[in-house]
Amino acid sequence: MHVYTVHVRRHALDPDRDIVLVKEGFSWPAFFLGSLWAFRHRLWLAAAVLLAALFAVGAGLNFSGADPLTQLVVAVAYGAVVGTVANDLRRWKLDRDGFAAAGVATGIDRESALGRYLDSDPALASELGA
Repeated sequence: MHVYTVHVRRHALDPDRDIVLVKEGFSWPAFFLGSLWAFRHRLWLAAAVLLAALFAVGAGLNFSGADPLTQLVVAVAYGAVVGTVANDLRRWKLDRDGFAAAGVATGIDRESALGRYLDSDPALASELGA
């Protein structure tokens, strides 16, 4: 069972564009893909900062002559930090784009969590025409 935060933009409510569920917790895709994950979610500023940090850390490791094990440890730590803050970055961007945090939903996947959330909020479901 996964936990999601539900974000709603109420004007001209369209379920495909105006309701977004963001998974709580660690993001494995962000851990492995970093900036590419941020670009995919249209987090332009975050992607630029992640790329700059990656290049700065890489340059620092090269300049210091770090051994391969140290480089691996730093790379895993960088990925862990990105994976930890990734979904919070999505929530921050949604807030800036006019979405309001409407609640929390649980489900096996996004669709079942959205269905459970709409069952608990009949007013929102009626606005969607569901």
